[in-house]
Amino acid sequence: MHYPKSKVYFDGSHYIAIPHIEQSWKKRKNKGIKNKQEETVKEIIKKDNNKSKKEKIKNAIETIDKEINDTKKATELVNKVLEKEKRNKIVRLTRLYRKVNLQRWTHFCTFTYDNEKLNEEEFKKKLLTCLRHLSNRKDWRYIGVWERSPKNNRLHFHGIFVIPEMIGSIIETKDYSTKTHQMQLTYQNTFFLERFGRNDFREIDNNKLTLQAVQYMLKYIRKTNEKVIYSKHLQTYFISDILESDIVCTIGQENRKLLLFDDFLCIDEGVVMGKVSPDVIKEMPKSN
Repeated sequence: MHYPKSKVYFDGSHYIAIPHIEQSWKKRKNKGIKNKQEETVKEIIKKDNNKSKKEKIKNAIETIDKEINDTKKATELVNKVLEKEKRNKIVRLTRLYRKVNLQRWTHFCTFTYDNEKLNEEEFKKKLLTCLRHLSNRKDWRYIGVWERSPKNNRLHFHGIFVIPEMIGSIIETKDYSTKTHQMQLTYQNTFFLERFGRNDFREIDNNKLTLQAVQYMLKYIRKTNEKVIYSKHLQTYFISDILESDIVCTIGQENRKLLLFDDFLCIDEGVVMGKVSPDVIKEMPKSN
């Protein structure tokens, strides 16, 4: 027995496959019709950062109660939205980890801007456009997040990158860090230095540094609920036929997932590509 076209991901310790299941056709919900009350709750929870979460929830319930004149239903609606938001956040973080673990990251990069070259809005727009072009033309891959420095609220961008072909030159520079209060060595890229301003390209040569970079971004995302920026074609799974002899056991809800041996065979439509490895995964079809 084998499982064709299974979705495979790496959870940081083991490879796990999700067998392909033919889904029966279902009528799609009309996404054009939004629940205005749920949207109202989301807006109230997102704004007024000076208020505590408890105060925001109370405000949301009172606002909905004024519309429907039913405190019980208003409370149920707010709790439903909060639960949905919590579930969606877990799904987003799970997807992020799976995308991270499928790549061979090469650099942890930070970009900021020079006031004499750009203002904040120009920096944000032009940097994302530049990275998008590098993704399409040079096969760069990245996951990043916008962050503001705690001292002067200055915007910058942190990200982990796969850079198969570097542009510009990397130069060493020394300056004073206001955070650590000592001199620091940075590796700046001349291409971004000329167009945007200060940057730092730190090479990633082990999984520990990748994990540290991701944890840094996740800490900020949890604190601010900031949106994660993904490059195009950054996939979550690779597709492989799975042999029964490569399965350790079934796991997950209703035992739907397959825990695989660390040296399982990657098979693309009947063709054995080799034992799982970064180079073999690179050749396998991908999926979200």
